[in-house]
Amino acid sequence: MQTCKIKNIEIGGSKPARIMGIINCSPESFFSKSYSKTEDAFKKAVELVEEGADIIDIGARSTAPNSPFISITEEKERITSALKDFRGSGIPLSVDTMYPEVLDACLRYDIDCINDIHGLANEEFAKIAGDSGLPAILMATNKIPGDPETFDGVMGALKNVLIRADKFGINNVILDPAIGKWTPQRPVETDWELCRKFSEFKSLKRPLLAAVSRKSFIGALIQKDAENRLSGTLAVTYRLLQEGASVVRAHDVSDTKDLITVFEKINRL
Repeated sequence: MQTCKIKNIEIGGSKPARIMGIINCSPESFFSKSYSKTEDAFKKAVELVEEGADIIDIGARSTAPNSPFISITEEKERITSALKDFRGSGIPLSVDTMYPEVLDACLRYDIDCINDIHGLANEEFAKIAGDSGLPAILMATNKIPGDPETFDGVMGALKNVLIRADKFGINNVILDPAIGKWTPQRPVETDWELCRKFSEFKSLKRPLLAAVSRKSFIGALIQKDAENRLSGTLAVTYRLLQEGASVVRAHDVSDTKDLITVFEKINRL
C-alpha cells in the first residue's frame, strides 16, 4: 500500500488508524453538536486534539441531503474566518470543500490537506489542488458527490478518481468510498454493502477513510436520530477498522480514540 502523509502524520501501511476530528462552521449541519461558530473553531480544535484527534477537518457547508443552500461567497467567508485563528498553531488541518474559489482562498492559510467530496470531478478545482502540492482525501464521485449507487459503481468511481489524481499530479491520496445517503437514488442497503465489503477497496493500494459518523443509514436501522447514533457509529467503525480503514472521520473523538485503542490492543501484535 502507498502511504499518505498529512503534515507529520503518516497514514496507512503498518501505522495505527488515525482520527480526523470534525469541525462544522455550518449551522445547517445534520448533527447540531458538531457546529462551531467561526470564532470558536480554533478552541474546539484544541479540545479535539486533546481528546485524541490527529487531524482536524474543517468545513463551512453542510452536504447532507436537503441541507439549506448557501452561496460560495458565504462558505468562503465562514471558512476563512475560522482559518485565520489557526496560523502558527501546528495543528494538522484539512479543509472540506469542493469549490475552486473556496479552496483558492483556503490556500492562503496554514492548511495541510484537501478533503474533496467531489473527487476531483471539477477540473478547475483539481488543477488548484494539484498545484498546491497538498495531500488529498478524494471521495467516490462521477459527476456529483457520492452519485454511484452500487458497490461496483463506487469501485469504478474510485478508480476514475485515481486517474484524475494522476492527471493533476496528486500522488499523496486517501480514498473515501462515499458511505452515506449522498443522493436520493442511493438505496440504504448499498451503504451496508460498502461496509461489509470495505476491505475490497484495499486493492486500490491507497489508505482508506471511514466516514460514517452518525450517518442516516445507521439511524434508519436503529431508528434513532443523529443525536443518538453514537453506539451504532462505533459498531460500524470497529468493523471498518477490521476491514482496513486507515483514518476515521469522527464527531466523537474521545469515544473513537478509546475504540481504536481497544482495537489496536486486540488486533496488533
